[in-house]
Amino acid sequence: MSNPCPKDGIEIKRGDPMYPRSVAALHDAPPVLYVRGDPEILSEPSLSVVGTRLPTPYGLETTELASRLAVEAGLVVVSGGARGCDQAAGTAALDAGGSHVVVLGTGADVVYPVSSAGLIERVLDGGGAIVSIAPWGTQPQRFLFPKRNRVIAALSEALFIGEAGMPSGTFSTAEAAMELGREVLAVPGSIFSARSRGSNYLIGIGACCIADEQALEMAVSRIYGRLRSSHHVDAAPRMKDRRWQKVLDAAISAPLRSDEVASLLGLDIRSALEVLGDMTVAGVVEQALDGRYIATKASLHARTSFSHNGLVKT
Repeated sequence: MSNPCPKDGIEIKRGDPMYPRSVAALHDAPPVLYVRGDPEILSEPSLSVVGTRLPTPYGLETTELASRLAVEAGLVVVSGGARGCDQAAGTAALDAGGSHVVVLGTGADVVYPVSSAGLIERVLDGGGAIVSIAPWGTQPQRFLFPKRNRVIAALSEALFIGEAGMPSGTFSTAEAAMELGREVLAVPGSIFSARSRGSNYLIGIGACCIADEQALEMAVSRIYGRLRSSHHVDAAPRMKDRRWQKVLDAAISAPLRSDEVASLLGLDIRSALEVLGDMTVAGVVEQALDGRYIATKASLHARTSFSHNGLVKT
């Protein structure tokens, strides 16, 4: 006996006029879509945004950038509600005033992971939708997630990958997108970062390389025939001097040890630690769990914003 449909849920069978054509294009299209929220949003132009569950600040910033840009271009943002890049994508879309679709690997009435509860509530309050291929009440099952990923890929004309390692569940989403002739957009990362190996690999086999914000804007314009309506430069950490800029440039490429910063700046360890301490207090860099220093989300966002406007921040 199946669980009853929740009050705000509907079931859309394949062949029903409300069943999105994009999902019907899958060779193994699910016979039923279980939907909470607005089912019509599933047929609106959208960008799917996914990535690792354990992102770096760089991965979070690229993901949030893609969601904001998509909203500014009038697109719905689709993701999977998972920890990390997925939740960052949805939150950024909603914060930017857009709509979000979450495709779950559980029943559409089951909150999973628990950390997505607030996001799901905001999605429904904001006119978005929660979608599943599994009946109401279905708990997490490993085999459902690759199938869920195929729906994420199918719903949108393009798939954006902010950061992905190897192996990664993101690959099943990318493979489905490629099978359907959807465009895959991937952000390159450091060759020394394990969390960028997957993204770099996808670029190597044909994904569109999103090297900067302008490249993403051009890709959205080319694929969707849309221009973003606005661009906002957020408040960002202020560079105290060129030493800070030098450290930030290096930290964006790869995490830095304090001795590497000392060598980079031609300082002794104590002086280098003083510089890093000041930069940490200012929110330009932060210390990772392994003790190395990485660029913060705020400084990364400042870099993309100023790069977009052709400005140099020193």
